[in-house]
Amino acid sequence: MIDLKRSKDIPNDKIMKKILFILHIPPPVHGSSIVGLAVKNSSIINNSFDCRYINLLVSRTMIESGKPNMMKIFRFVGLWFRLLYEVIKDKPDVCYLAVTASGVAFYKDVLLVALLRLFRIKRVYHLHNQGVRQNQNKGLNSLFYSFVFKNADVVLLSNQLYDDVKTFVPISKVHICPNGIVDTTSINIKPSSFEVNKPVKILFLSNLLELKGIYVLLDACSVLQQRGIDFECDFIGAEGDLNAAIFNEKVIQKQLFPKVNYLGKKFGKEKEVMFANADIFVHPTLNDCFPLVLLEAMQYSLPVVSTYEGGIPDIIDDGITGFLVPKKNVEALVEKIEVLIKNPHLRQMMGTSGRMKYEREFTINKFEIRLNEILKQVTV
Repeated sequence: MIDLKRSKDIPNDKIMKKILFILHIPPPVHGSSIVGLAVKNSSIINNSFDCRYINLLVSRTMIESGKPNMMKIFRFVGLWFRLLYEVIKDKPDVCYLAVTASGVAFYKDVLLVALLRLFRIKRVYHLHNQGVRQNQNKGLNSLFYSFVFKNADVVLLSNQLYDDVKTFVPISKVHICPNGIVDTTSINIKPSSFEVNKPVKILFLSNLLELKGIYVLLDACSVLQQRGIDFECDFIGAEGDLNAAIFNEKVIQKQLFPKVNYLGKKFGKEKEVMFANADIFVHPTLNDCFPLVLLEAMQYSLPVVSTYEGGIPDIIDDGITGFLVPKKNVEALVEKIEVLIKNPHLRQMMGTSGRMKYEREFTINKFEIRLNEILKQVTV
């Protein structure tokens, strides 16, 4: 939960700024925690600052995630004692915090911010989600948001996300830092399939959540089948508000079996194989911020079909690395998937462009360099 490691090899003639990083570190695995682990392990950041790390998550396994137990309560209490020690005894110059924009976790963050403001510690927030604009007029939220964001620097994943916080954060306090991920393409990437008799394989990877566009994609698969288009579509990910039974029932109702299959969770090599064997990646999300799964698809030279949601337009260049369609628009989704199915050369060209964009903008090294420069700016 708590890592008291300091940056090593600090030059004697250089006083390094102290940063207390309050992170989400896996497990559980989600965008914020993946980035938190990348920050903690960054040699670039650790060599630039005097760093201390605290893990804000109290779950130690995926099974514990979302379930209360006594050990999690003890960890939470211990976390707060450690935090008080760090803030009072070894006052940092800056506190970097992965703030949650809404929900119960946001109110926990309000308490944390209150402690930091009490001791007048400079704050920089890294937002991996959105929901401020949607929730700002509910109850006392406007007051809480004003309190949390006052005089704080805010790191956003995309320019597209500024509208969500602009009521409370002046543009002068905003810094843009797109996420980056480690390259996992250890498997040889095959060229997009050109075999005439082989069905084109569509891949969906996310939790089974309605907000990820599950029903939209199933409807699109139904239309593709009615048009006599040969394809296969694999869904992989953890169960969410839809479980395997509900999903399979929908597949049977739409007479999509065996073209459409839910294959459960895949990790490591199994997930890499799924990416390597796919021809098209589809993510018709209704609510997302900056989905890392799109960067993974681009690593594997897959053309991506997604929506104009959150920061996705900064990831996918419409017509170049894939296609973007309006949310919940089944017909538009079908049209773009059909174009890719029928044009293997276009799939290959878009996939190659996506891989090049990943290497140019979204590697873990690019992310560390950008974030490091931002932290230097805010610690001046």
